[in-house]
Amino acid sequence: MAVSSVQIMGTGQLLELSRRLRAVSGAPIQRNMARRVRRAAEPLHRDMQETIAHLPLRSSGRTAGKRGGPSPTTRPFRATIAAAVRISVRTSSNPGARIYVDKGLLPPDIPMGVLYQLNDGRLRHPVFKNRRRWASQYTTPLWWDRTVQRHTPRMTAEVSRVLDDVQRHLS
Repeated sequence: MAVSSVQIMGTGQLLELSRRLRAVSGAPIQRNMARRVRRAAEPLHRDMQETIAHLPLRSSGRTAGKRGGPSPTTRPFRATIAAAVRISVRTSSNPGARIYVDKGLLPPDIPMGVLYQLNDGRLRHPVFKNRRRWASQYTTPLWWDRTVQRHTPRMTAEVSRVLDDVQRHLS
């Protein structure tokens, strides 16, 4: 599963409901549905940010002859990634809620490939942007997937409840 995007959708029911909402032109109903779906996704969003911010990173350690020192940047790596986690709710085409890492909010020196590695439990990156020297760091594998799995039953039940309420209102 890609770390940059996680989608939880009840596609068939949600697509049919979206078509009916457009046909009835119920803009207030659509806004209400989007607000409630967003509210159902917010605990996952907060938990994802919290998980990223406190993700343990262990290095392989310095070997003999290797230099070390303080980072030349004051920007904390995990806090930067956590701040880039966003929620997107769509009620039109491809409806559903999506939790993702916004590439536009990441600094240019943190490529998206780093996040895929991070979910696998290993992070390789150039040392201070020097592409000839690389360092490895390790973390808990599959942390993104496990966080999503913990929230999936609650979110599915909540979105199902929202859909039932909207269908009842349209009938």
